Amino acid sequence: MENTDNSTENKTIVHLENLSLSTANGQLLTGVSLDLREGEFVYLIGRSGAGKTSLLRSLYADFPIDGGIAEVCGLDVVNLRRRHIPLLRRKIGIVFQNARLLGDRNVYANLEFVLKATGWKKRNEIQNQIEKTLAAVGMAERAQSLPSQLSEGEQQRVGIARALINNPALLLADEPTGNLDPVTSAEIMQLLVDMGRQTGTTMLISTHDFMMIDKYPARVVVCENGTLTDTEKH
Repeated sequence: MENTDNSTENKTIVHLENLSLSTANGQLLTGVSLDLREGEFVYLIGRSGAGKTSLLRSLYADFPIDGGIAEVCGLDVVNLRRRHIPLLRRKIGIVFQNARLLGDRNVYANLEFVLKATGWKKRNEIQNQIEKTLAAVGMAERAQSLPSQLSEGEQQRVGIARALINNPALLLADEPTGNLDPVTSAEIMQLLVDMGRQTGTTMLISTHDFMMIDKYPARVVVCENGTLTDTEKH
């Protein structure tokens, strides 16, 4: 039955149509078409070198798009002017394989840096947002710790907090459990699943970890043979 409320459930966060990407070595991806709706949790899988990371980077305007249509969070990424890139990235959270935290400042200051860089000015609002986000990822008690005092799993939790701090419409995670042991990997994937449900953020998770996909099943998009295959359509 068709849902008559199109304001939320059917809202498209990512729309790719006949997208093509290339490197100096030749064509990387071609004919890529994909739609991600609000609140979806989607895995992006494929062999190393298949183009997963380049595709994710293209969504936040960090990798050039050769042709096609790419609409992300309501913005035309193909024709996006340089001055509008910060606007796009405020709508997107990014989680890397390595948390890439600023080592010279504590957890609180890492998140504070992101908020100030994206226009937050009132100290009490900044404090409330940081405390709320750290509590959501189970890191409230480590706010004053330096990254070097955290385990890899804890660092990744802070990385997820940083990605979610601005309430993004889209979260992109590139191998978020790639450096973690199986137990910690499961904890991080469970956290991503839970945060997606709680926030309604659309999540596109690149991973090689098929055990996690089996444990936390969701829609799977396969990057192979220079294009994407969406298992939802098969």
